Amino acid sequence: MKTIYQSQKNYPEKLKNIYASPEKFYLIGDETILNKPSIAIIGCRDASNYGKKVAFQFAYELAKKEIVIISGLARGIDICGHLGALEANGKTIAILGSGFNYIYPSEHKKYCEKIIERGGAILTEYEPKTRPLPMNFPHRNRIISGLSDGVLVVEAKQKSGTLITVDYALEQGKEIFAIPGNITSNYSYGTNELIKQGAKLVTNVEEILEEM
Repeated sequence: MKTIYQSQKNYPEKLKNIYASPEKFYLIGDETILNKPSIAIIGCRDASNYGKKVAFQFAYELAKKEIVIISGLARGIDICGHLGALEANGKTIAILGSGFNYIYPSEHKKYCEKIIERGGAILTEYEPKTRPLPMNFPHRNRIISGLSDGVLVVEAKQKSGTLITVDYALEQGKEIFAIPGNITSNYSYGTNELIKQGAKLVTNVEEILEEM
């Protein structure tokens, strides 16, 4: 485990420029990928099969183009994004809402090991013994968007924590991409609203790469 302080040269420039940037963070894995081109893939925890498939496929194809995939290791869209990158033998970064002693959810600890083995990284601003308290996750979302060059929202309900990350991303001047969904699906309410509000509608990875 490495501790990286804001005063150090290896502290990523992307994080220095965000509001409430962490004074320090803890990292396991390859710190050099923090500065590489990256996309955050986010969405519902209780995602639909459509959403999981899209998240996996986009992550896979972006990782094949050497784009680092960033997400929060949560169930649903997050873990599908990480797994898509791993399947492509690409790099992915998991941002935790807890300390390293309490990987959450616990069943995803095995994926942390794979992420590190494949040259990715696990990162948290929380002390190792910090438990996964509910208040931690919205706060860590500013790091997910802050480290990324753009944010892809795959699925989001009307009142979704995913939209907190979008708000951070907008404040940080990041590009927002959204996957369109069935207008009768609660899972797609948030993404369809984002598109109406100006997020870039995307149906393939080339439309994301054009903006990077």
